[in-house]
Amino acid sequence: MLACRARRIAVARPTWSGSISFGLVSVPVELYTAVRSHTIRFKQLHRETKAPVKQKRVDTKTGEEVAYHDIVKGYEVEDGRYITVDQEELSQLDPDASRLICIHAYVDQRDIDPVYYDRAYYLAPDGEVAAKPYRLLTEAMERTDQVAIATFVMRNREYLAAMRARNGLLVLSTMHYADEVADPADLNVDLGADAEPARREVSMAEQLIESMAAEFDPQDYRDRHRDRVLEYLESKGEGQPIATETSSADRGNVVDLMAALEQSLSRDRAGSKAQADQPTNDYAQRTREQLYKIARERDIPGRSSLSKSELVEALVRDDEQAGAA
Repeated sequence: MLACRARRIAVARPTWSGSISFGLVSVPVELYTAVRSHTIRFKQLHRETKAPVKQKRVDTKTGEEVAYHDIVKGYEVEDGRYITVDQEELSQLDPDASRLICIHAYVDQRDIDPVYYDRAYYLAPDGEVAAKPYRLLTEAMERTDQVAIATFVMRNREYLAAMRARNGLLVLSTMHYADEVADPADLNVDLGADAEPARREVSMAEQLIESMAAEFDPQDYRDRHRDRVLEYLESKGEGQPIATETSSADRGNVVDLMAALEQSLSRDRAGSKAQADQPTNDYAQRTREQLYKIARERDIPGRSSLSKSELVEALVRDDEQAGAA
């Protein structure tokens, strides 16, 4: 019940509408949020009455509650000294309320450091008239494999954005400006410039990376902590609390680097052999949700925290144990 309620998604509505300015071509589009957070949110309740708790706005000098209409915006110019501004003053500084996504340049996606990406949105054609120019722009971008760098105004703020074509759809990612990204040189951390690894160590690390190479499938990865919390809340809501598992923190201290690399390679090779020896089944062709349902019916322990590949392994092991019995 709780899990289903948490996964319920409302009908998508556009966040913004406007046009893409592509040379002399104008493409009417609508902007849709591409990522929906599934963070579990809790309300603050009174321990005894279980009623929601409200927060009050209080003057730190007088301790008295302040009415909303008596609150103004303030900017701290120095320690303890503020200047106040009203919304009318700030409105005069807002960027022009343009409805255009202005493309400034096309770049290679490999030239963009992922640290600059912020939020992702889908761009869809706004109406039948927009369909043809939208497809024209999308197909041209797919063929050239280029990313458009653009700017646009949304909610009185000008955004820098990267726009790319993906499976016939335009995806826009807002970006951080250069002065918003911290310079690694300012971190003042020791990167071990004097700790030069031996050639053999580098070679074994490369082998380990190659042995773990795989195609990326987002369905293979789950928010394990969220799944565990939802499963716990669902069971508790039904009056059946479940036992929680605790584990000690492990910082992965390495005493012998070579020994750790050799052990990692041996374990990975053994895992690959065991997977190759598994009996043929259709588990790999099923979705993570389908596998989870089977695991729940069989009461596989720890199922909520398992990825798709781990669920496959757990179900195969269960098949083997059932066959042995």
